[in-house]
Amino acid sequence: MWFRFLSFLGVQVAAGSLGWELGGYLGATIGTVLSSAAWMLVDIWRGGRVMQWLRTGEVAQAPHMQGWWGDFSDRMRRWLRQTEQKMQDSDRRLQEFLAAIQASPNGVVLLDAEGRIEWCNQIAATHFGFDVSRDLQQLIGNLVRDPAFANYAAAPDPAAGVVMIGRGGSVTRPVRLSVHLHPYGEGRRLLLSRDITALEQAEAMRRDFVANVSHEIRTPLTVMSGFVETMQSVPLDEEQRERYLGFMAQQADRMQTLVSDLLTLSSIEGGPAPSSNDWIPVRDLIAHCAREAEALSGLVTAGHAKSHSLRFGPMPDGALAGAHSELLSAMSNLVSNAVRYTPPGGRIEVRWAQLPDGRAEFSVKDTGPGIASEHLPRLTERFYRVDPSRSRETGGTGLGLAIVKHVVQRHGAELQVESTLGQGSRFAIVFPANRLRVEQQPAYAK
Repeated sequence: MWFRFLSFLGVQVAAGSLGWELGGYLGATIGTVLSSAAWMLVDIWRGGRVMQWLRTGEVAQAPHMQGWWGDFSDRMRRWLRQTEQKMQDSDRRLQEFLAAIQASPNGVVLLDAEGRIEWCNQIAATHFGFDVSRDLQQLIGNLVRDPAFANYAAAPDPAAGVVMIGRGGSVTRPVRLSVHLHPYGEGRRLLLSRDITALEQAEAMRRDFVANVSHEIRTPLTVMSGFVETMQSVPLDEEQRERYLGFMAQQADRMQTLVSDLLTLSSIEGGPAPSSNDWIPVRDLIAHCAREAEALSGLVTAGHAKSHSLRFGPMPDGALAGAHSELLSAMSNLVSNAVRYTPPGGRIEVRWAQLPDGRAEFSVKDTGPGIASEHLPRLTERFYRVDPSRSRETGGTGLGLAIVKHVVQRHGAELQVESTLGQGSRFAIVFPANRLRVEQQPAYAK
């Protein structure tokens, strides 16, 4: 400021001195007036450049000049650069925040005070069927017409929320959403949605599992307690006692089998992944299945004129990588199921075949009653039975194929099921090539 005043005073003194020398007092007056006018015009022009830059120019186009206007221009340029940098930082943080919300597994919708959609992520658009490019600034009540949501939106309780049907589901598997509204800002609301379809299905499966286990255990316990009460209250001869004790032993074996299958399923689901370095000879696995099948067939066909025709194909020389107990459980379950459900005189064929693409197939084919096509997709569900009465007669627990499914998945294999009602079934496990090792036959010298 002092420089500006001194420069103005200096110009006047210089012009006044020059005018005094040329024209005396009048010349000095004219020189002072003209120099003041010239100084002010130059100053106005310099200020105009700065104002023009502030109105239309970029930060990099700031005029470079000396003096007060130059200092003002430099300060404004620095301030604008700092402001621009802060705006860029704020915009970057906003974009990062929106990207984080966009990556959220839950739906997020921002509503204004009137209930219009200001922004939503893609998950919310999928949950509610929004079109992001079309439905912004639309009233949420016009787009989500579920009565449960409308009642909740009229008096929202963030702690309680509401469960409603979402978009993208089907009649047999509807999408279930948990929706919460939270107030924020000046009358705005944050709508959060979460897909709880899998959670509700898991809860339903848990309830069904507990109910099935309770039922499976209650039935033999009821039978056993009835026999115990009879033996305690009614005098029985030796033959009757032996008969009742046989029934009780049968029910005890049934409960023991159920508990064993439950423990097997639990250990498979919670255990570590099967190793790829533990090699089990396939011959040993199939030989074990053959011994179990013969013993079980003798029990199933006892008292019948005909027994099962059991055929186990040529014993392979290869090895299979994985967990011995799991592989044996899966294979023996397929074989024992075939024995249980094939009538006496039926044929059961077990084969191990090397496939052209390097994979191998363990298959069990029977001539049993077969399975209707509508039952095939649900065979591996826990406790699912095509014929419950038939399963209980044969001693099945309804967990065998569930165990097979988990073992197959853990070993990267594939379970294939083919069945024709009245003609029989074929179950096969196809193992990947990376879990197979073909034993080389020794070369004999001629």
